[in-house]
Amino acid sequence: MQLMKAAVLKAFGGVNGFEIQEIPKPKPKPHQVLVRVHATSLNPVDYQTRRGDYQNLVKLPAILGVDISGVIEAVGESVTTFKVGDEVYYSPQLFGESGSYAEYHVADQQIVAHKPVNLSHPEAACFPLAAGTAWDCLVTRGQLQVGESVLIHAGAGGVGSFAIQLAKAIGAYVFTTCSFNNHDLVKQLGADYAIDYRSEDYVEVIQRVTNDKGVDLLLDTIGGETIQQSPQVVRPYGRIVSIVDIATPQSLLEAWAKNLTIHFVITSQYRAKLDSLRHLIERNQLHPVIDSVMPWTQVAQAHQRLEQGGTKGKVVLQVVEG
Repeated sequence: MQLMKAAVLKAFGGVNGFEIQEIPKPKPKPHQVLVRVHATSLNPVDYQTRRGDYQNLVKLPAILGVDISGVIEAVGESVTTFKVGDEVYYSPQLFGESGSYAEYHVADQQIVAHKPVNLSHPEAACFPLAAGTAWDCLVTRGQLQVGESVLIHAGAGGVGSFAIQLAKAIGAYVFTTCSFNNHDLVKQLGADYAIDYRSEDYVEVIQRVTNDKGVDLLLDTIGGETIQQSPQVVRPYGRIVSIVDIATPQSLLEAWAKNLTIHFVITSQYRAKLDSLRHLIERNQLHPVIDSVMPWTQVAQAHQRLEQGGTKGKVVLQVVEG
């Protein structure tokens, strides 16, 4: 039996629940590919899962991680799209049997895509879940159009940083909220107007700048009261897209009064989305924002870094050096 190393979560709670173990190396089924993981990146769902938010969906011991960039080492007998040696990137199925904190991973060929040629593996690992979520929110569900306006909350974060770039590639006018320290960053990404959420009321700013017309689309990556306040800054018949669930009942009466459409999005995995992102990446219209790169065995420290907040872009775990 061939073995591989993986960061295994043995207990829900703090970051000390991870343990580097040797476990059986997976083998691809007929429709699967076996990927040597070169890099992975962290997402909020990682630490939410680790601390026990989704205990009903995750069985311990578990391997977390939902971003992969790597090289195909073996293919199942019915796989025709890929061959051994291909560089690929993708997001494993959320809450699947096994995640990306490991040396190897198997995945259905339908969710795997060729890696952008102009990115390193640590750079490519930033994209699948966060940029894929931005795509689902702005393109698939939000239907953002050329010349429209959009407010993107938390523009310096993982999803927000990609959403800004994607919105500009579409041809939209972009408002974003972030701390004042991140204004230069979001403007470099393409934001037209940055709002300091600590010292400014984004509702007042949007109403003033748009002459009370509001934006066409709003992307909520924060949750809480944000979803309840959002209708105040969206034009009648506009759209709101949220990637955060609502923990407590909230009144959406204002959204009803303005005939707003609200989408709650949990991103899905499919190759066409990653191929579309790859085309934009290879045309230099999308760039990764990397907060830090750590050896993958420092998964506990990486979780601490992301969970404490204040990151600029993605926290990356490098599995293969170089």
